[in-house]
Amino acid sequence: MAKMLENLKKYHIILASNSPRRRELLAGLDITYEVKVLPGIDESYPDGLSAEEIPQYISRRKAEAYEAVRQPDDLIITADTIVWTDGRVLGKPEDEAGAMEMLRLLSGRTHQVITGVTLSAASGMRTFAVTSEVTFDVLAEEEIDYYVKRYRPLDKAGAYGIQEWIGYVGVSALHGSYFNVMGLPVQRLYKELKKL
Repeated sequence: MAKMLENLKKYHIILASNSPRRRELLAGLDITYEVKVLPGIDESYPDGLSAEEIPQYISRRKAEAYEAVRQPDDLIITADTIVWTDGRVLGKPEDEAGAMEMLRLLSGRTHQVITGVTLSAASGMRTFAVTSEVTFDVLAEEEIDYYVKRYRPLDKAGAYGIQEWIGYVGVSALHGSYFNVMGLPVQRLYKELKKL
């Protein structure tokens, strides 16, 4: 551990994310980093990508946006998380009605949460994805209404945060990384950082 932390000191680590959850999770690895976010990065993706390819593609696009401003010692971490169910992506809802509709779709079913992460440095770029399966119990309409109005999950893929009330009362099973569902697969990220 000490060797890895010492090795990482040669990098200026940048987390390119506005997500408070990603900031909290990366801080949990005891790594010194700075947050730097470029506005207006296009997060669209081409048709025909698989569920696992979509967040990897977007995390690479985010990393590529930093190439013009990246300094020689910068190590930039970008990430994108999607919720996948019924062969489609549930992104961030546009409004409360959209959030409620997404939660109705997830109610009583299992879905996948996939996070793509890109590590970008002067020496090159490495991208990986981690998938977790989340099962929700059947959610009553009043539970969905309460959660959406109280927690306003409009900044979250699939309209929920597993670490919030809805996760406490609704998630009946989880296969894979809990932290991945929060937005950053820190265990896998740690393994990738050790390889640098």
